[in-house]
Amino acid sequence: MADYIGRQLGNYKIVRLLGEGAFAQVYLGEHIYLGTQAAIKVLHAQLANEPLEWFRTEARTIAHLAHPNIVRVLEFGIEGNAPFLVLEYAPQGTLRQRHAKGEVVSPSVVVSYIKQVAEALQYAHDEKFIHRDVKPENILLGRRNEVLLGDFGIALLLQTFKDQPLQNMAGTVAYMAPEQIQGQPGPASDQYALGIIVYEWLTGERPFEGSPTEVLSQHLAVSPIPLRRKLPTITPAVEQVVMKALEKDPRRRFPAIRQFAQALEQAHQSSILPSERLNMGTGVSAPPSGFERPAPPLAGNVIPPTPVLPQSANAGPVTPSALPSVQAMPQGGSAGILVSRYTGHRNVVHSLSWSSDGVRIASASHEKTVHIWEAPTGRRLPLYKDQSYVVSLVAWSPEGSRLATVGNDAQVRIWDVATDRLLARYTGHGGSTINAIAWAPSRPLLASAATDGTVHVWDATTGNPLIIYRGHVGSVNTLAWSSDAFSSTGPRIVSGGDDRSVQTWEALTGRTIMRYQGQPARVLSVAWSPTVYSPSLGYSFSSNTPNVPSSSRIACGRDDGFIQMWDTISGREVLSYRYQAPLTTVTWSQDGRRFAYASEDQQIEVWDTMTNRKVFVFSHTAPVRVMAWSPDGKHIASGGGDATIQVWVAP
Repeated sequence: MADYIGRQLGNYKIVRLLGEGAFAQVYLGEHIYLGTQAAIKVLHAQLANEPLEWFRTEARTIAHLAHPNIVRVLEFGIEGNAPFLVLEYAPQGTLRQRHAKGEVVSPSVVVSYIKQVAEALQYAHDEKFIHRDVKPENILLGRRNEVLLGDFGIALLLQTFKDQPLQNMAGTVAYMAPEQIQGQPGPASDQYALGIIVYEWLTGERPFEGSPTEVLSQHLAVSPIPLRRKLPTITPAVEQVVMKALEKDPRRRFPAIRQFAQALEQAHQSSILPSERLNMGTGVSAPPSGFERPAPPLAGNVIPPTPVLPQSANAGPVTPSALPSVQAMPQGGSAGILVSRYTGHRNVVHSLSWSSDGVRIASASHEKTVHIWEAPTGRRLPLYKDQSYVVSLVAWSPEGSRLATVGNDAQVRIWDVATDRLLARYTGHGGSTINAIAWAPSRPLLASAATDGTVHVWDATTGNPLIIYRGHVGSVNTLAWSSDAFSSTGPRIVSGGDDRSVQTWEALTGRTIMRYQGQPARVLSVAWSPTVYSPSLGYSFSSNTPNVPSSSRIACGRDDGFIQMWDTISGREVLSYRYQAPLTTVTWSQDGRRFAYASEDQQIEVWDTMTNRKVFVFSHTAPVRVMAWSPDGKHIASGGGDATIQVWVAP
């Protein structure tokens, strides 16, 4: 078997092997001129006796399939007498890697996947093209966790190869429709394969098992065991949709594969509570039908914050300035609705981070592992296997393909989520304990803050340092990035620590912009308001100051219960009030319209930044240490002293 690493195929240099199957090897390739990456699929079969022009024609046909949920074919060629395809690179791997055989996937996640795959197949069917090989191994995840259907036409290419042993087809046989086995595939054959995948994900088992010959016979003559016998919590509506897609006679299936996906979504939505019906396919999905829904916690007595008297501004550090009126949190607000609870940790939870698709959460609690689990269900996923050091912090990269972890050895490691492969390591902190890490929103950079009073900004791809910020005296406890949309000098960072100051500075130069001294107490958490862009409205602006971008505000929470906000353009304090307990974490929603803070008294309060009204309250059974909004802004995950994390949504 040929090894192509280091060789050039077309305009691509082969970097490393990504995977290997019965018929092909898949390599990571880099364009020799552009530096872009692609997946290079090299077929094992030799073409000495095969019609080369037929392969070129078939590859040309595949390349004309242009759809957001189909892996694009970039190039086709022949190396020696073996054909190869250059394909769009999907860094997140396949859905078989995401969900191993035997793993049960929540219905809401299944619906999200199936909608996207069905759209790709509907487009292909409209173009008179049948996939013939739909299976989890051929469904990939793109850079933004979008679903991409791959290997279009590979099944057709393989049909020309003579005398392939049946065992080489085992992965495909499991999803093969009866009419396809009989040599008469049609669009409904792809629907049947997709129905098998849904059955497998919902129950953890394929409907037909055994040797390849036995599975072929069962496809032809044996009806699948009804879903509810394997999963009693599945509703009759969902079961009916799946079993219809698995009809032996293709004429009894749905008329089109899009109708199958739509019927599945409608059946699932009818099984969940109206308050839990979320926008499936983006963010966190609703709990699956049959999932035990915990009763929402009741909000306790809320003590309004104590107003802070305004002070006049001084030269040097920015101090609270005179305000027209002191803003205080009004009483009111309803209780948040609990969606799921994760109880896999043994110790206090110190860090959590959402994936970019809003479906998974990574969390750490000073154990020798990172826990990765499904937000809608609280079910742990079999990812991240390194257990060589105690993990204290974790952060998911903005595009969702990498995970940064902080160990008790004062090192930061960058991992490939799909493969658990170590990509880079940063050792610049020496022996200092790292208190906080954060990814830049749009660049491959990480910032990490430590007890020695420094914040390091470094390249997450190479592990090389860029700058070290030394503006603080004493431990730096927290940091956050700004958006770089409104700064000619690039992104900015806000940091705070034991020296009681909040500081903003240029991330690429280390130049201090402003120092906000604030109240005489340690800073435990900082946040920078987001910049929101709408294609129709453009960049969003504060309702109070129409000409100032919403990213201009920073906030901090202190261990004396004070919350303070400043406008970074004017340097003026815009909000200051005291809560009844030390504030452990503060954060804005993605659209900047809501602000949340958590405290030692087990409470989380969320309020509307436009009206300054509290909208809801959520209670824990122990002090809250960590909190983060989901990417779509509809959920909050929070946890802490009781070693549990709860995912919840506002009414």
